[in-house]
Amino acid sequence: MTPVVWRYGRPALVVLLAGLAVGVPLWLVLVTSAKPQAEAIKPNLDVPGHWQPGSNYQDAVSQGEMLRGFLNSLLVVVPSVVLVLILGAGAAWVFARRRSRLVSAAYALCISGLLLPPAVITIVMELRQLGLAGTRPGMIAVYTGMYLSTSIFFMTGFIRAIPMELEEAARMDGAKPPRIFLRIILPLLRPVIATATIMVMLYAWSDIFYAFFVLGGGERATLPLNLYKVASAQLYLNNWHLVFAYVVVMSLPMVAVFLVAQRKIVSGITSGAVK
Repeated sequence: MTPVVWRYGRPALVVLLAGLAVGVPLWLVLVTSAKPQAEAIKPNLDVPGHWQPGSNYQDAVSQGEMLRGFLNSLLVVVPSVVLVLILGAGAAWVFARRRSRLVSAAYALCISGLLLPPAVITIVMELRQLGLAGTRPGMIAVYTGMYLSTSIFFMTGFIRAIPMELEEAARMDGAKPPRIFLRIILPLLRPVIATATIMVMLYAWSDIFYAFFVLGGGERATLPLNLYKVASAQLYLNNWHLVFAYVVVMSLPMVAVFLVAQRKIVSGITSGAVK
């Protein structure tokens, strides 16, 4: 293979493989969600003989209690994002501006969550001891602890690139640390804040593993947990068209968020990790 062919063929090959890896499952979900039950008993890539996406999506929303699941997801994800941003920005400011062995050790401990998976059994036992098992505050605390490391990592790298002269000038004008943080640091952190917001929302919105152990279902079930419940119920064992319709509707909010803010995700990651 000549260098010229390899030069232009390699990107085309990568795009083709990525398209197959993403496109085939996506096509399977979309076409199955539009098929009648008789055609969707064995999911395949065939085009539906009879299209009925409207009724499938309507049944998935009503029978799957998606409105309640959507509200439950918002009540858990939004407070988690707010806490991750506030705590992460405050901690990152300290880690970026202070130099000592104790601070370095604390920073290493905080970002260790990027590599070490949370211990589910320990989390559940601690929540039970605190009386937070099966509650939204308990789920918010779990998400905040899980994703705080990511927020601190990106924000610390970004703050280190902010000139100290800005803060020193504010101190000479009589500004206290809270005012400096709110008026100078936070406005400059907007790219990384946008990135952290989107990443935490994507992770928490689609989480089912930790929600299953912490919430356990019931009236507080989030969208992914509710999907698991209805998909494993007797009514949905052969209703793949409704299961995939549920998946499509559940994914639409986060897909929209990602498409709108994908540039901010890339810029925030490079700003926080490279600068």
